[in-house]
Amino acid sequence: MFREERRCPGEKYTITLAICKGRQKRRYPRCLNCQHRSVERFPEPHNSNITKAHMTKEEDIFKEYDVRGIYREQLNETHARRIGYALAQYLRQQKAGVKNIVVGRDMRTSSLSLAQALMEGITSCGINVIDIGLVSTETSYFGVAHYGYDGSVMVTASHNPAKYNGFKICREKAIPIGSETGLLRIKELTMQPPPMRGENRGKVIPKDVLPDYKAHIQKFARDLKPLRVVVDAGNGMAGKMAPLVFEGLPCQIIPLYFELDGTFPNRDPNPLKEENLRALQDMVKKTRANLGVAFDGDADRCTFVDEKGEIVKNDLITALIAREFLSMDKGATIVYDLRSSWVVREEILLNGGVPYRERVGHAFMKATLRDKNAVFGGELSGHYYFRDNFYCDSALIAMIQILNILSRKAVSMSNLVAPLKKYYSSGEINFSVADKDGKLQRLAEAFSDGKIDFLDGVTVEYPDWWFNARKSGTEPLLRVNVEGKNKEQVENALKKLKEIIERN
Repeated sequence: MFREERRCPGEKYTITLAICKGRQKRRYPRCLNCQHRSVERFPEPHNSNITKAHMTKEEDIFKEYDVRGIYREQLNETHARRIGYALAQYLRQQKAGVKNIVVGRDMRTSSLSLAQALMEGITSCGINVIDIGLVSTETSYFGVAHYGYDGSVMVTASHNPAKYNGFKICREKAIPIGSETGLLRIKELTMQPPPMRGENRGKVIPKDVLPDYKAHIQKFARDLKPLRVVVDAGNGMAGKMAPLVFEGLPCQIIPLYFELDGTFPNRDPNPLKEENLRALQDMVKKTRANLGVAFDGDADRCTFVDEKGEIVKNDLITALIAREFLSMDKGATIVYDLRSSWVVREEILLNGGVPYRERVGHAFMKATLRDKNAVFGGELSGHYYFRDNFYCDSALIAMIQILNILSRKAVSMSNLVAPLKKYYSSGEINFSVADKDGKLQRLAEAFSDGKIDFLDGVTVEYPDWWFNARKSGTEPLLRVNVEGKNKEQVENALKKLKEIIERN
């Protein structure tokens, strides 16, 4: 006769089902981290030392836009399971009839086990998980919005180093859940003992969304020419998604670091760092490609280099794509983040559009795109948003839009960008600051003779130059951007800003 056996976490010998149930009734400590644990038999009390330790860590991993932390040290499978419980509860509090939550994951070494634990938490509440497997973050947005599911979670730490992981969470229609739109409530629920639940559990339903996703992305391609493009996936999810999306299109993709490897052996997954673009720049020049594109770990951000290997700033890409959309939709609204060059607003107005300046962050950008029904939006970070992509960001659509422009105009990337290089920019500079609010107040006082606003930190504008200083949401840093009509103005402004910020 078959006898079901189990094994406690960290123990080498098996136990019977009866012993397992008995241990749970006696609150055996190892049960808290066990996939077989029944919440009904082993509720977690408020005064449990183990629970307090877990909650201290979970307090730290809830960020402004997502959940993120160092795997095992700050974020582990127990946290993932509890966050799954909390998300299911939260969505049910928001609306009745929640049935299906999409879960996708990237290629990080911890993503599979975290995704499995997260799914256990969700299904324990009687809600189904639509498991879309190994995908990019933008594919998870497509999964929840295209099929009309109730929410989604992408297991990823985006551009962070290999030791990190986390969760990007959305409600229905791929509407992001951030600190101002529900993430703090999910955090509260995570820190409470899971409620008693019945035997009704949801199912994990595998679903291949890639054929529909490919068809959706390819709809943005218009009369592409056989351009040669070096794609640097950085061992991230673009190594899977780019070949899929460009299959059947005339462009030739020259692959760089396409092997999926969550240890990131070839470069850091952040494409904003210039040192991470050197291999791409060299490959573009070596292969005489028309351009190069580098993606981050979860493939929802990208950075471009021209045919000479020169980096094209992301706000200039925003200006180019805005001009493209406005040629087809006069009078449309374009959203851009407040760190963007003056040239972005100028190009939008010049081409008959309505410019709308917004705070930094995908939650704010998406909300404004939806509220204004804007056709397109761009951030300095390399996130590009599209109305016809459920108001969500897509690096692959941004890449296709640039290829559309190059195909139609038959000019080089460097010549396309050259007229937009009207101003000198410092790029984003970080200053370590303990009292971030105090320093922002001092900057506002020191530059009170300029045109000032507080949309996101402090922005001060003069006829010939401007700056923005804003707080990091996760670190004791002030992030400063300066732009002016010439290099000397920017250097003088930075010198004065540095003196004020670093003054005790």
